[in-house]
Amino acid sequence: MAALLPTATPTRGPQDRRRYPSRPVWMGVPSKPIQAAKVVTIAFIVLVMLYPFVYVIAMSFASREAAASGGLFPTSFSLDAYRSILGGDVVTRAMLVSIGITAVGTTLSMIFTTTLAYGLMRTRDVPGAKFVLVLVLCTMLFGAGIIPNYLLVRSLGMLDSYWSLIIPGLISAFNMVVVRNFFMGLPSELLESARLDGASDLRIFTQIVLPLSKAVLAVIALFYAVGYWNAFFNAMIYLNDTTKWPIQVVLNQYVVQGSALTSIQAPDQPPPPGQTLQMAVIVVATIPILLLYPFAQRYFTKGVLTGAIKG
Repeated sequence: MAALLPTATPTRGPQDRRRYPSRPVWMGVPSKPIQAAKVVTIAFIVLVMLYPFVYVIAMSFASREAAASGGLFPTSFSLDAYRSILGGDVVTRAMLVSIGITAVGTTLSMIFTTTLAYGLMRTRDVPGAKFVLVLVLCTMLFGAGIIPNYLLVRSLGMLDSYWSLIIPGLISAFNMVVVRNFFMGLPSELLESARLDGASDLRIFTQIVLPLSKAVLAVIALFYAVGYWNAFFNAMIYLNDTTKWPIQVVLNQYVVQGSALTSIQAPDQPPPPGQTLQMAVIVVATIPILLLYPFAQRYFTKGVLTGAIKG
């Protein structure tokens, strides 16, 4: 009788699991040498990635003697580079231009992107919505090219105008699709109940849809802001007046192209070393947009993944 009774299967502990070859290697507990090797590898990767940023910031504060001596890291610091570029009018004016373009462009892009996404989410109710959606998606696959875009901007009279940096990229098809999919993931019962209560589409859009979509809107707004801030190619093509250059064109002209830095310095101060001036311009052009990331970081995963999966 005892042989007929079922026997209980013994449970396997962590030590017993290592003895069974059927268990995958990556699921086992790594040994201490392997853990130490992982820590050393990750620390090395972090050091390699952070060193260029720390070096650029440190060299922007380097003194004349430290910049002339070279080395991996400056030993003495000074604010001469920042006094020189901020005392002149080129960098400060370019910063104001970039801030204005980013603020106005992001605001208009969010307005047009959200309204278009809300209209295209109702393909059954809006006549021609499917056709417009196909046209928008086609822009992700086909582009007009530089010359047709230039001819279009010239025919619209936007050459040498700030609108040439905003209107051509007013709506991103990818961002619109993400926002549309997020809108389609909202509870349809909530929208239908609002319509039964007599709410108009504008009221539903502004008081129900937008407040429930703060996550994706914050992420898309950051995408637009970074795009407007970093754009320099359109400014090089459409802007002939150098006083209208944004900060990225100044950065490209004086750092990447290696133009003379005398025009961006304060006239009543001795010129600092060219390397410190270049690093200072890089820091000034990078820090403002980096300050936006902490405010939108918590929305990244929820906004992008939900908007890309739902619908």
